[in-house]
Amino acid sequence: MENSAKKILIIEDDKFLRQLIARKLTAENYEIAEAVDGEEGIKKVQEEKPDLVLLDLILPGIDGFEVLSRIKKDETIASIPVIILSNLGQKEDIEKGFNLGAADYLIKAHFTPGEIIDKAREMLSD
Repeated sequence: MENSAKKILIIEDDKFLRQLIARKLTAENYEIAEAVDGEEGIKKVQEEKPDLVLLDLILPGIDGFEVLSRIKKDETIASIPVIILSNLGQKEDIEKGFNLGAADYLIKAHFTPGEIIDKAREMLSD
C-alpha cells in the first residue's frame, strides 16, 4: 500500500461547516477537495476520484440525492464511498440515502465534527 494521503471530497454549501471539517481532516493528514453545490460536486468526484465523499443533501442546484444517484450510476466512480451529512433526519430521507448507495448517513445535529472525522477514518481504514 503506497503511503499517499487519502483524498476526501466535501460537498457542502455551508462555508463554516465545510471549512471546519476540511481543517480537521487536513490536520489528520487527509488531502481535501471541496465543492459548494451539486453540479460542482459531481464534476469534482469525476476529476479528483477521491477515496471518500462527504455529501450534504440540501445543496444549491441539484440536491445531494441527485448527486449520489449520479455518482452511483457512473461506473468510473460508483465504488467511491459516500457518507451523507445532513440535517434531514426523517426515516424516509435516511432510507432514500441508503437505497441510493450511501455508505453511511450522519445527521449533522447528532454528530460533532470530531465524530464525523472518526466516521471518515473508520470508512477509509477498511
